[in-house]
Amino acid sequence: MPAPTVSVRDLYNWLQADREVDVLDVRDRAEFDAWCVDGPGVTARHTPYMEVVAAGVSGDAASVVPDGLREPVVVVCAVGEASAEVAESLRAEGVDAVNLEGGMDAWGAFVTSHDLGNGVVQFERPSSGCLSYLLVDGDAAAVVDPLAAAVDAYVEAAAARDATITHAIDSHVHADHVSGVRGLADATAAARVLPAGATERGLAVDADVLATDGDEIAVGDRTLGVTHAPGHTSEHLVFSWGDDLLTGDCLFLDGVGRPDLEDADAARELASRQYDTLGALTATADERRVMPGHVTPSTTHDGRDGGVVGSLAAVAAELSMLDLDRAAFVDHVTTGLPPRPANDEAIVAVNLGERAIDEDTLALERGPNNCAVSGD
Repeated sequence: MPAPTVSVRDLYNWLQADREVDVLDVRDRAEFDAWCVDGPGVTARHTPYMEVVAAGVSGDAASVVPDGLREPVVVVCAVGEASAEVAESLRAEGVDAVNLEGGMDAWGAFVTSHDLGNGVVQFERPSSGCLSYLLVDGDAAAVVDPLAAAVDAYVEAAAARDATITHAIDSHVHADHVSGVRGLADATAAARVLPAGATERGLAVDADVLATDGDEIAVGDRTLGVTHAPGHTSEHLVFSWGDDLLTGDCLFLDGVGRPDLEDADAARELASRQYDTLGALTATADERRVMPGHVTPSTTHDGRDGGVVGSLAAVAAELSMLDLDRAAFVDHVTTGLPPRPANDEAIVAVNLGERAIDEDTLALERGPNNCAVSGD
């Protein structure tokens, strides 16, 4: 009898409910080490598929499962096929095991949304922590920092609100995911809006608007304000939508964007510019809402509809690094950094327009984003 399955939606809901989840990952070790299901309540352990199969021949598959995993054990592989076989073998030996339907491919593709009010819908891809935004006013809409893999989700969300997407906007040249600006423009005839400074990085994508500091982008009867916010990258932009700040990878709820992805040799120079950017942004720490471009597994989802949002005052108060002087701040954000995002140079090349977007390039972005510097 096939093992019961757990959908990626169910898994996400378990994690948001602070449920403790034990995962048995049966992919190759290198795949597991590079990227696995993660979160504060997750215990992820690894046993390769062939080891379980070999033990199962003698009816002893459970003997190779790491000790201490709590049931039900969620068994995970790449696409949900090998894990289904493992879960079935374990259940035959009395282990309460369930299979993650679609495996890591489904987890990587899963995108959910949160209605934050003020015409803002936040889209979240839990596997990578990427956040993007649909902004709606009347029958017009814009998408900020769209994912190429989620183009259909934005179009459907806009249609459900009787709106047409008129602008597809990037805050910067992303290094962790393939931009959806081109895909959205092709699907909806939306204007492509890219940072003007990206041209200095070799931008080869045709842009309808090269946005720069002080610009205003009309969305329905409202405007999206543009502020140049260098630091994470030289061309980075922050957007204001009424009292909401879409901060991209400039400012997260519990950290800031790392300054070394554009050019490791210029990281300290960009970090110094980031110090000024963050100082200006938090000079008036008020109740405006910060809507970041990324979320970590440990970030609390306590905004409206389970969204990731916090007041500028609260974010500024929590980030002790903002109290450092320039030299100490630069040291903090340029040392002891995590590994770079997987395939970051190739992803940047795609987003600059040097490579086409296809199945191969979309596969480059699977894995953790690693774009942040912790606020600790």
